Amino acid sequence: MKHQTPQGQTLALIPAFHIDGRGRRTASLQVVSNDGSWWLEYPEAQLQVSRQPFRVQIGQSSFTSQGISLHIQRDGLSLHGALRYGPFTVLRSDIMGPFRFFAGMQCSHGVISMGHSLAGTLELNGGRLDFSGGIGYIETDRGRSFPSAYLWTQCIWGGPEPGSLMLASATVPLPAGGFTGCICSVFYGGREYRLATYRGAKIEAWSSSGAVILQGRYRLEAELLNERRQPLRAPVEGRMERTIHESLCAKVCYRFWHGKDLLFQHTDPNASFEFSSAG
Repeated sequence: MKHQTPQGQTLALIPAFHIDGRGRRTASLQVVSNDGSWWLEYPEAQLQVSRQPFRVQIGQSSFTSQGISLHIQRDGLSLHGALRYGPFTVLRSDIMGPFRFFAGMQCSHGVISMGHSLAGTLELNGGRLDFSGGIGYIETDRGRSFPSAYLWTQCIWGGPEPGSLMLASATVPLPAGGFTGCICSVFYGGREYRLATYRGAKIEAWSSSGAVILQGRYRLEAELLNERRQPLRAPVEGRMERTIHESLCAKVCYRFWHGKDLLFQHTDPNASFEFSSAG
């Protein structure tokens, strides 16, 4: 769950549930701000989850489709307050497409909201964050492990020509070999553009510097200009033992073409970007 103030301050919250190979069941909450990250572990008994309606309760904090309420005072982190969400911008179909039926998928991605308005304030370690008039984004992952190599970037912006996009490319191991695939959704000009391997998209390039995706006459370029990486934990066969590094607020330039027509070029200092090439 990513939250941006109109001034560019950003806070991401990642509640999660884990079962390791020995059957140990735990919950966690990762908190990521412009300047730091925190990992909080909870016993399973302090987690409650509902998909319909969307609701997660972890410790004394709750996350729903209407907003969040946070009451955290532990492990060097003080985070309190509440935010209200506006209506979600939802995808017309599952971002994974037919990939969601692949038994060999290590990780299945989901998008809950490509964008929604925010109202309310939070207090983080004594500092006040006013999210009123800001924008939010929510996605989800489920599976046993993150891919060994992947790229992910996300960006949402307001103004006279608002937009939102999410792009992920990853290696996908299968019993008989594997492949590198991508999924992408771009909301712009009142419509969604879906680029994905299952729709014929090709990955022209992807690296720690960005990616280029082609699908028919559409071309999406994501160029990383600057980043500030924060450590996060990620799953390895259900155990949260892998350390990855995500830039919650990276400067990324996006260009989206249809043939020779540039539909938009947007450079944003509050984009998110993550790249990993290690298992």
